[in-house]
Amino acid sequence: MSTIATLHLMVGLPCSGKTTLARKLEEKYSALRLTPDEWHIRLFGQDMDDKEHDARHNLVESLLWDVAGRVLVIGADVILDFGFWARSEREDFRSRAAELGADFKIHFLEVPEEMLLERLAARNAQLPQYTFPLPNMMLREWIQSFEPPSKEELE
Repeated sequence: MSTIATLHLMVGLPCSGKTTLARKLEEKYSALRLTPDEWHIRLFGQDMDDKEHDARHNLVESLLWDVAGRVLVIGADVILDFGFWARSEREDFRSRAAELGADFKIHFLEVPEEMLLERLAARNAQLPQYTFPLPNMMLREWIQSFEPPSKEELE
């Protein structure tokens, strides 16, 4: 009997520890981890100030989903390290997983604003490879628009 693949969504804001946890889960589940920033920066460089950045990022995420869908169908777990800030996005990917016959799991990293800002300062001071620098104000804006998952979503 074959096992059912699982789509793992990493949910949280920048500097919440999503990619660090995604790397651990990648090993634990022998899963394919897809982190858009790693792909985006390799393809387009540090382009946060470019007006085409968002369109490029959406294209990268779309292509990564195409890969993820195929991997799930073949029976391997996939970790999407996208952030998934909106409930509607999470529901969309829950439906996509179901359509492919895959299980679905949310990994939510809830981190207080003060800690996110501390981590951001440390990250910006020594920017890890394949990571975008972010201004404090941008993170503060994103904190306001983030929709944390409900208890029902996490079950």
